[in-house]
Amino acid sequence: MSESSSKPLARLKDRIEAICVEMIDRGILFSEAQEQFEKCFVGEVVRRNLGNLTNASAKLGIHRNTLAKRMNNYRAKQR
Repeated sequence: MSESSSKPLARLKDRIEAICVEMIDRGILFSEAQEQFEKCFVGEVVRRNLGNLTNASAKLGIHRNTLAKRMNNYRAKQR
C-alpha cells in the first residue's frame, strides 16, 4: 500500500476511534453500537444501489433473502 492510499485509511481509523470513544462515554452498549452500524452501513449500500437488493446483497456479501429480512427488521424496530 502506498503512503498516499494509507492516509485516507488512517483518517478513517481515527474517525472510527473517536466515534467509539464518544459512544463508550455516553454508555452505549456494544449491541446497540453494532446494530446502529449495521443499519447505517446496509442502508447506504442499498441506497447506492438504488434499492436493488440483489445488487446490494452482492456488494455486502450476503444472500438477498438475508438482506431483505434485515431490512424488514430495521423497519419493524422503527415503529
